[in-house]
Amino acid sequence: MMIPEFIPAKLFWVYFTGIIEIAAGIGLMIPAIRELTAVLLIIFYILIFIANINSSKKNINIFKADFTGPGMSYLYKERISMQIILIAWTWYFGIYLN
Repeated sequence: MMIPEFIPAKLFWVYFTGIIEIAAGIGLMIPAIRELTAVLLIIFYILIFIANINSSKKNINIFKADFTGPGMSYLYKERISMQIILIAWTWYFGIYLN
């Protein structure tokens, strides 16, 4: 439901992004590729934010999988700050301290 309509093979992308998240978690634990993984993960966070914008526009409730969600207020009040924290956290531990 979160994936924009113009993107085909939605189920593939759901599984693919899950695999990316697992691979990123592993990559962050390997010192030799930690910095590269962190950079790619930050790009991933930015790209995934597009799905969050789409989800908010459609009022998708991510817990119930229906259209009773809080809409754009969720994006402004919660998701943007969460994305900034995730990006800052990834940068700090994956790049700055590396």
